[in-house]
Amino acid sequence: MPGTSESRYIRLEVISGKNLQVPSWRIPAGIYISINVDSRRRWKSAISVLSSDESVAWGNTVILSSHSSPELSVEIRASYELGRMLGGGEVIAGLQMSWDELLDHGNEPFDLSFPPVRGVHPSLKLKAAIVHACDDQDDALFDSLADCEITRDTDAGHAQFAKYVISETVSHLNDAVKHFELVLDQCPVNHPDHATALTNLAWARLAGYIRNDLEDIDATTSLFRDALALRPQPHPDHPLSLYNLSEVLTWRHNKKSTAADIREAAQLYHDLLPLCAEGTYLRSIAAGKNGVDYVIGGCNNLPKDASDEGIHLRRVVLGLCPLGHQLRPRALNKLAQAVEARFDQHGSMDDLDTSIQLGREAVSLCPEGHADRGTYLNNLADSLTSRFEHQGKLNDLDEAISLHEGALRLRPVGHQYRDFSLDNLGGVLVRRFNKRGDIDDITQAISLCREALTLRPPGHPHHDTTLNNLALALKTRYVETHVSEDLNEAIDLYRESIRLMRLDHPERHVTLHNLSSVLCSRFTQTQKNEDVEEAIVLCQQSLEALHSLHPDRHYSYFRLREAYMSRYQILHDPADLSLAIENFRPASRHPTQGFPERIMEVIEWARQAEVYQHESALEAYQMCFELFDSHVMTRSSIISRREAATAFRHARSLPVDAASCAIRHVNLRRAVELVEQGRGQQWSLASRLRTPVEDLESAKPTLARNYLELSKHVSNAAQSSATITDRAAADREATEYRNLTRQWEAAVAEIRDVPAFSRFLLPPSYEDLQAAARQGPVIILVASKYSCSAIIVPMSGDPHHVPLPSVSLADLTNLKDRFARAIREASRMSPKESRTDLIVLSRIIWDQIMLPIVNALEHVLKVKRRSRIWLCPTAAFTSIPLHAAHPFQTKADRSGKEPCLEDLYICSYTPTLSALIRSRQLMKKRVSPSFVAIGQGQPGAGKGKALLAVDSELELVHKLVPAMANRTTISGDEATRAGALSALQQNTWVHLACHGKQDPKQPYDSHFVMRDEHLTLLDIMERHVPHAEFAFLSACHTAVGDEDTPDEVIHLAAGLQFSGFKSVVGTLWEVDDSVAKHVVEAFYKYMFGDLKDGGVMDCTKAAWALNCATHSVKTKVPLEQRMVFVHIGV
Repeated sequence: MPGTSESRYIRLEVISGKNLQVPSWRIPAGIYISINVDSRRRWKSAISVLSSDESVAWGNTVILSSHSSPELSVEIRASYELGRMLGGGEVIAGLQMSWDELLDHGNEPFDLSFPPVRGVHPSLKLKAAIVHACDDQDDALFDSLADCEITRDTDAGHAQFAKYVISETVSHLNDAVKHFELVLDQCPVNHPDHATALTNLAWARLAGYIRNDLEDIDATTSLFRDALALRPQPHPDHPLSLYNLSEVLTWRHNKKSTAADIREAAQLYHDLLPLCAEGTYLRSIAAGKNGVDYVIGGCNNLPKDASDEGIHLRRVVLGLCPLGHQLRPRALNKLAQAVEARFDQHGSMDDLDTSIQLGREAVSLCPEGHADRGTYLNNLADSLTSRFEHQGKLNDLDEAISLHEGALRLRPVGHQYRDFSLDNLGGVLVRRFNKRGDIDDITQAISLCREALTLRPPGHPHHDTTLNNLALALKTRYVETHVSEDLNEAIDLYRESIRLMRLDHPERHVTLHNLSSVLCSRFTQTQKNEDVEEAIVLCQQSLEALHSLHPDRHYSYFRLREAYMSRYQILHDPADLSLAIENFRPASRHPTQGFPERIMEVIEWARQAEVYQHESALEAYQMCFELFDSHVMTRSSIISRREAATAFRHARSLPVDAASCAIRHVNLRRAVELVEQGRGQQWSLASRLRTPVEDLESAKPTLARNYLELSKHVSNAAQSSATITDRAAADREATEYRNLTRQWEAAVAEIRDVPAFSRFLLPPSYEDLQAAARQGPVIILVASKYSCSAIIVPMSGDPHHVPLPSVSLADLTNLKDRFARAIREASRMSPKESRTDLIVLSRIIWDQIMLPIVNALEHVLKVKRRSRIWLCPTAAFTSIPLHAAHPFQTKADRSGKEPCLEDLYICSYTPTLSALIRSRQLMKKRVSPSFVAIGQGQPGAGKGKALLAVDSELELVHKLVPAMANRTTISGDEATRAGALSALQQNTWVHLACHGKQDPKQPYDSHFVMRDEHLTLLDIMERHVPHAEFAFLSACHTAVGDEDTPDEVIHLAAGLQFSGFKSVVGTLWEVDDSVAKHVVEAFYKYMFGDLKDGGVMDCTKAAWALNCATHSVKTKVPLEQRMVFVHIGV
């Protein structure tokens, strides 16, 4: 080597290190290299963070002078501070070497190996070379070796601590603790090294506690906690301080099973992991099995906690389990169970939907063969069952059964959890039996519960639960079969279940009110007073066990009501009837119970109040409509709203029964309000989102804009959800829809706070509804099992009641069926044959229904002849052509024929009074007319026979419509679904000639047949055409609703009216296109015949034009093809 050691300068590059294990096992903040040249000076590299593979990269360079010492020492040290450092840290490894040894590798990198630490040789990659220096620049690069008492004690403490860890000799631990305590004494609270001194002492104490050499873990925890408080974010040592505190908490939990420790550790890891860069040693330890995985496991073993704090913890734990983490499914399941438990206590649908979403993800992460799949299937099924009970969606129940069946298949005979699946599947089959009445379901449910009971003999912790479930299944079968053995066995099982339950058992109240129910059933059978007395006491006990908002209070009120009503029906004590009604109220109003249960209860209330003529009947009807409205509003699509509305037995007649009740109470205004509130709820809900707000815009423009924007969002969400088939996606959409409706409801509430708008979107009062009769009286025809009558809403003043004593609901049903037969028979006759049956039926309508109404119009209300009237039929009346009422007889003085209804008045129909009012309001927005005739006489294959007269009808219409209407025609290949929809939106007047189909099962699928796809009622409803005016529907079945929900008036003509068309001509049955064109021709001649240049096309003339047209074609068009056309709207 050239030169001498006294004159050489060496450039040393410290490149990297590997296999760097800390003797004491502490997690270092970083690793650095110390090179000591003499006793006074040393060079320190930067402190670099240790990687997960126990390597470090430095890339530091220093120029060293060899003149002061023939040797140098190289040390690898662990620093426990990234910020201000106290002492030299812990020595990992060290070497003494000569300068020549350092320079013995040329100008190439080389590995320098150190003595082993924990069985592994640490090493450094270095590079050394001689350089020529002009002066002693190296002095500035060296630190003076600080030699003070704090430093000496700190380094001595680290050394002794490392020796203790390696040798397990307690004296080394005592020495380490002593040195660290001396340091802490010299670093009081305000000293910059106080946090470091606390941490070093705490680690020595923790190591002693782990090895059972020290006992005081609480003081050690306090030291770590105080150190963390002194190192808040963004202190460089904040992450390591978080880890240190979490470590002591997990060790204390490990030895003492303290729940609070593992909870706090989870929160600390939640804060720590985002601060730990990927690939660092700290992250590898914190994210490993002895770090966060231990904490997750500890939290997963905690008991279910439905408090907000407990659920927050579960969310924290889930956050510690990212996608791909092996513990994520269990964390999802634990959070799902916690939020469902909170739902059970408070009834928030958000919680239940969240539980289902979490459960779905847990199941998706556990494929076939996963050990926990059966558990997660079972838990998801339980959540779906709860939602079914709360919302009444049958697809939830069907999915729950499928999931329970899947879980049972994974649990064959001998499986440790087979009893759970047997019990749970039995329970959901009972629920499905209650909905669908398939006796196989209840038979299988009893069989499953009996098998579960054999697996849960006396002494089994869940024996009482299975007793309860088997009893419920037997009681359910008793209601169907009335086999007393089932009832008596159910009572015995319930009694045994209660005997085994602790007084504080969370489900004890359920068994109490279930036993009450079976005792009531036996009381009804045997009339033994002790049964009903005990039933009442049991229900009172179940109420006492529940807080005021617990969802299950509904069932306790329900069973208590059942008990009082059972006793009243046997003993006839009026006090029992009053007590029953007093429990109907809270059962129906209980805010945390789902709408389906409350609706069924209030329907029963109304029924019982009618049977026993109790004064609360009107109150019950009113509450029923409010609950229906709220329930249907929770459904995010139009079709699911109808499903919700049709799910309840006996609900179909509620609007007319309520009106009949009000009539019997001589409260006609209330009758009008109730029949309006209860009918057409589908249209009412949808139209709320399209309510004109001109007055509000003038008074409160910001409120109006917010309301309109939210209405648009809610409407769009409802439309988009209708097309979703994936269940998880549908759940997410439902949650989003509910959030939007909450915002919408809040906006409506804010508008109602403005005095002038206090009744905004509330059910209309009689005064509001009377606006429908502004241009002529509206006749509401009420068809109830209690009475049939008409209410005439005049242009001013009180409504007028017209009893129809010779008409019953059965008569109307018979009349409807006879009409359907007569129409079918007439369609097979030649045009010249007499329609005898139709004439007879038209006379019945005249004599029994319309004549009493005409007498009231003429003689009581003094309505002039040829005035306009509007018919608003309900229930069975909707299927009868009331406008066709005709005496078909000669006057007594032989001076001519007696006039029929359409001779006397210009008749129109309206689905509801609100629909007519809304159409009139939209009449303010008139624009220049544009007319389109849409015809499709050649539909695609399989879509119906060719309509040969369509093209000639379109030509005829084109000739008769004035040129000022900007006429266009769409037919043939252009008459597609998209083409028709576009034409409907772009034109104010429309004539449709094609096949029309009313779908009796799903009325929203009713449609016009186009060339490619059907133009459905749902398509039409989703369009908003506020400037539209008139539509003539020359197609079959366009103005007849479905039989399941006649009072919803869901048909094509009503759909066009809802979308914006104020005046619509529709049809009640099949149209013969070969003769219909005569009516069409006459209609448009009357409509536009007297329209002079500069005149205005007026859609309000349509009813008059149709009236004149059907009169004028008597000789050309048979009776049923004149009766088929009706006018709806303004």
